[in-house]
Amino acid sequence: MNIMLFHSTYGLRPAVHAAADRLRAAGHRVQVPDLFEGRTFDTVEAGMAHRDEIGRDELLRRAVLASAPHSDQGLVYAGLSFGGSLAQHLALADDKARGLLLLHGTADLEDDAAVDELPVQLHIADPDPFEPHDWLTAWYLRMRRAGADVEVHTYPGAGHLFTDPDLDDFDAEAAEQAWKVAVGFLDGL
Repeated sequence: MNIMLFHSTYGLRPAVHAAADRLRAAGHRVQVPDLFEGRTFDTVEAGMAHRDEIGRDELLRRAVLASAPHSDQGLVYAGLSFGGSLAQHLALADDKARGLLLLHGTADLEDDAAVDELPVQLHIADPDPFEPHDWLTAWYLRMRRAGADVEVHTYPGAGHLFTDPDLDDFDAEAAEQAWKVAVGFLDGL
């Protein structure tokens, strides 16, 4: 499977490369664009400030440019936290998308969003400070209404970015389970 993996607001850090390597070891081809052009951050607040400085439209433009050379092959769009929101926007706009893998984040949907049974898998902390239960319920219902085939996997007590071993959010057991389920999802596409 061809996967386009987008990083979180922390930037393209070692955990993102490790995630890509894990997916490659499972037999997938993975592209990991650096949307922050080499900048990484130690706090979510600093990363969010940088994200806001660049602007959502510019970040979407960068994500599209990174994905365009590979999209004819039928990509699985994947993302970590903020990267998940970018992945979601691109997957819903790409009629050749093969799937959407979200770790730690979602995005709002356009009212006219429509896909043809796009396989979607979300892995999220429970509770997650950035993805409250009401938001997730509404997101799930809107994704289903748009035509997506959605699976949601929750990880009670885990931190927001629980797959990143360099952060306080890290939860080894939850991370291992999430990657095992995610690889199974990708293998099934």
